Amino acid sequence: MPGAEGLRVIPVTGMGEVAPGADLARLIADALAPVKPDGPAVQGGDVLVVTQKVVSKAEGRLVPVDDSDPEAKLALVARESRRILRRRGELVITETRHGFVCANAGVDLSNVADGTAALLPEDPDRSARRIRAGLHHLLGVEPAVIVSDTFGRTWRRGVTDVAIGCAGVAAVVDLKGTSDANGRELVATEVCVADEIAAAAELVMGKDRAIPVAVVRGIPPAWLRAASVRAEIVRPPDEDLFR
Repeated sequence: MPGAEGLRVIPVTGMGEVAPGADLARLIADALAPVKPDGPAVQGGDVLVVTQKVVSKAEGRLVPVDDSDPEAKLALVARESRRILRRRGELVITETRHGFVCANAGVDLSNVADGTAALLPEDPDRSARRIRAGLHHLLGVEPAVIVSDTFGRTWRRGVTDVAIGCAGVAAVVDLKGTSDANGRELVATEVCVADEIAAAAELVMGKDRAIPVAVVRGIPPAWLRAASVRAEIVRPPDEDLFR
């Protein structure tokens, strides 16, 4: 877990609108020091959390939809789903092709132009790797990267940000075989640190502040490794007790 100095979460401001085909790594680098003198500087060991929305925009994952026609949106949700698990009115709980279980297959009409919907990136882990490689090329440092999105939680009200892609930082930290504070051996504890980092970053990004990127500093060095949300977090069918 983070050390005695704790974590620091720093918003990255001034990026502006992201258009399809944009070089997202360059846009982020332009909002950071030394390119932007008053921007935060990224250090080795930092984790950069980037919202799904700007990743989807840069990757051209925008499609036209008649947002006044519920059936048009439902058809789009069905197209983006591997299967539909539950439906109540316009709310549909689906499993996406990535293996994510979420509302409406991640199809989002917020913070995009009228008549447009944003879809999830085709491969969010790959998106994170591309951003990381681009920042390394542009800045000479290689922060870890998490692509985050807002999900609801089964049996709990409210939403929180979770990781849908990562590069250079563990998705899950396995504590099995270590000891708790009382010296008792942990036999089942796996911590989804990528989700925890994404949720911490969202506190400074918000939904209405036009801040799509944050720097999280103070992550334990042992967490910095090759990783994948799809490989580590998405629960395989044989471990699923509910579907």
